[in-house]
Amino acid sequence: MFLFELILMIVLGSLFGFLGWRIWKKEQITLIHDYHYTKVTEIDKKPYTEKMGKAMIMMGTEMFLTGVINFVSSTAYGWIAFGICFVTGLIIMVLAQIKYNHGIF
Repeated sequence: MFLFELILMIVLGSLFGFLGWRIWKKEQITLIHDYHYTKVTEIDKKPYTEKMGKAMIMMGTEMFLTGVINFVSSTAYGWIAFGICFVTGLIIMVLAQIKYNHGIF
């Protein structure tokens, strides 16, 4: 069971990290659903993708670490850290949405 969790969290964390990197460094805004960036101006594209990408990388890193922590220690510490970082990443994304897209949708 713990091995499955480890593999799943590593795969999901790597996917989030890769997509976050593409959004941030490559400014590939099309990886975000189109209604989330319809009102983002060309000037705001770089800071918007930077914030969204960094938030996804943070969420992916914590997914990766959650799998490792839970596999090594068999405790809930990994899930506690996951919850804190995942919610923090979502808050960063929502704030970027409100600031650059002038609303969540």
